[in-house]
Amino acid sequence: MTAALIRPYMAGPAVFTALLLVVSCWLRPPNLDAAPYFEDGFLGLTQAELHEKMGLPQAVRDRKSALRVFTYYPITDWSSYFSKLVSPENGEDVYTFTRHGTEIRYSFSYTADPSDERENRPLFVRLVDIELSPPMPIDKLPSLIPEFRPSADQASPAFRSNIWVLLFKGAPSPGARFIIREKEKDRLDWLLSYQLFSMQGLPDRLTGSVLIDRIEIGAQSLQLVTQRQRHTHEPILNLYSSEFTRQSAVPASPAKTIPVPTYAE
Repeated sequence: MTAALIRPYMAGPAVFTALLLVVSCWLRPPNLDAAPYFEDGFLGLTQAELHEKMGLPQAVRDRKSALRVFTYYPITDWSSYFSKLVSPENGEDVYTFTRHGTEIRYSFSYTADPSDERENRPLFVRLVDIELSPPMPIDKLPSLIPEFRPSADQASPAFRSNIWVLLFKGAPSPGARFIIREKEKDRLDWLLSYQLFSMQGLPDRLTGSVLIDRIEIGAQSLQLVTQRQRHTHEPILNLYSSEFTRQSAVPASPAKTIPVPTYAE
């Protein structure tokens, strides 16, 4: 009789604990237990997880306009004062490294869950901006930036404009929609993308010696590029494929000159 009375009593706390776990899952904001969406290891991490991985940033920068104009703050000044003047996701964490004589600056942009109205809502990495000083050749980028691991597959999608090259890699990640600002993001697939910028402009003929100033690691949609941006994105051969290497090694044919007529005196 005593044992029968004890069993329900002991089961009570267990049931109560289980209910708490279920309720906590319901109340937990989306993506709180963030993990990287792609092999880059950054996109989708919470700011706290990024700090655990990278340490505290050396500075925080705040974009002042639609152009690339930033104000840089020491991390202590940002935390104690400036972060209270603007939305926290406006601040980009900045880390600077020197590798093989090249200064490499990482800047992490964040997004937040718009439905989360808490004052200290978590932030999630949505874009990694990597700047190189001095600019470096395309061939040397993978050895300088461990997170930059482009595909070597000739069929891997690649595009260009007059100032950038866009490379896609891997399979779509449904979770990556969380960090996308595109209005119709739920209708599209989002892949890991590397966008390489040259501030001096890209030559018509690309080779591995072309200098790159900046790389953006983000998530972009191949569907969006091929369906809506085809006039601004020219398809090209993957820069890191063996076929591109063989092609770029072939000397370019000299441009034909227009013959100048000669006239009798």
